[in-house]
Amino acid sequence: MSLPLGILLRSGGHEAAHYALVLATGAAAIGRPAVLFATNGGCHLLRRDTPLPHDPREALLAGRGVAGVAPLLAAAAELGVRRIACEAGLRAEGLDATALAEGVEVAGVVTFLAAVGQGQMLAL
Repeated sequence: MSLPLGILLRSGGHEAAHYALVLATGAAAIGRPAVLFATNGGCHLLRRDTPLPHDPREALLAGRGVAGVAPLLAAAAELGVRRIACEAGLRAEGLDATALAEGVEVAGVVTFLAAVGQGQMLAL
């Protein structure tokens, strides 16, 4: 079994969030466990009403044949990517757990570190 890939998303910007999803879904597609841990601005990606699919960059990506945020979010859920919103990050952004998409956990950094274990970790 492959070691997990842990992705720490600190930014709420489109570019970082998009690539966090690319990495997470790519890992999951090849059978590697993936954990996406969003904190601070990154928590906005995991909102039920995330604004990122409305970012102007989405049209550019679609026009070039690149999957955007919305299809990657759906793929992440379908592929079993573990999505965790940082409890402290939610508070820092003034977000409530009820704002999160279905299937998103709320936990702290210790949970993330335990989930990744000896696997690789990336920060965006």
